[in-house]
Amino acid sequence: MQTITVNLGERSYPIHIGAGLLGKPELLIPHFAYPRAAVVSNETVFPLYGERIMQTLKNAVIDAFAVVIPDGERYKTWETLDTIFDALLARAFDRKSTLVALGGGVVGDLAGFAAATYQRGVPFIQIPTTLLAQVDSSVGGKTAVNHARGKNMIGAFHQPGLVLADTGTLDTLPDKELRAGLAEVFKYGLIRDAHFFAWLEDNLEKLLARDTQALAQAILRSCEIKAAVVAADERESGERALLNLGHTFGHAIETALGYGQWLHGEAVAAGMLMAAELSHKRGHFSHDALQRARKLLQRAGLPLNPPAIPAAKMLQLMQIDKKNEGGHIRLILLRDIGNAYIDSDVTEADLLDFLQHYT
Repeated sequence: MQTITVNLGERSYPIHIGAGLLGKPELLIPHFAYPRAAVVSNETVFPLYGERIMQTLKNAVIDAFAVVIPDGERYKTWETLDTIFDALLARAFDRKSTLVALGGGVVGDLAGFAAATYQRGVPFIQIPTTLLAQVDSSVGGKTAVNHARGKNMIGAFHQPGLVLADTGTLDTLPDKELRAGLAEVFKYGLIRDAHFFAWLEDNLEKLLARDTQALAQAILRSCEIKAAVVAADERESGERALLNLGHTFGHAIETALGYGQWLHGEAVAAGMLMAAELSHKRGHFSHDALQRARKLLQRAGLPLNPPAIPAAKMLQLMQIDKKNEGGHIRLILLRDIGNAYIDSDVTEADLLDFLQHYT
């Protein structure tokens, strides 16, 4: 097991990474002020790992009950959130009890938002079971539900007390979701660490083959980068926006197609390459760097182009983005591999012209 700390003063918390962690009650016990928990999971993950985590909580002398929700991005809604609230209220769940998120990004976001808002805030723990959740969505305290007009537009910052990333859960992850998770891993190399990006180029086959050591290293480095950025800018007032490379384009793709038609990581992959191409067009990203980014995504079996969405529709959806300020679209672009920056100077006319090349 390896441990990283997200340094946020009194709200600092550990990220434990390793195999077999679901069966270790000693990792959970220090994070319960009161021995009661609600485990939020979905219909896919709970049959795989629910019994194990419920037994681990029992071994920790923690009274727990499960709240199982439907699986899929299309269920990341107010209606599903309400079913969680109903279950908590029916069991007289109080402020000293702890909510546990067992699943991927949708479960983590919904359970986190429930924890942020139920009785004005209760403690929660993230136990991510997908690669994307282990390297990204479980860390940093972003919680949300989707709206028909925009992804993750309704939510709250609410930090977990612990992130427990059991790499053993990746054994049951479908190949398609493993590849989608790698998109977020690639993102960290592109925005912050050229050496890590080169390591990913050299070790991609091991990652796709689920080599335990390679996956653990990729998760560790991704979490190190995210933890450092979050510690420096918890509420995304500046530097943390860099973590959204590809997301302005990607979220627009997800919203336009309908949530769940493309996996989040697939949309982010296409969005990152769009951002790289726009960066190159603006003279800030070399042809060689662009080709390296394209080749890595291609080798990973990720989308290289967005679906055929009208440029005007894409632009309209990109205008509804949490990074935007003063009516201006703010994009995360690249100067080089490992060097991202925030660009607020791309005009809507230029952006529309750029988007038309994809339709």
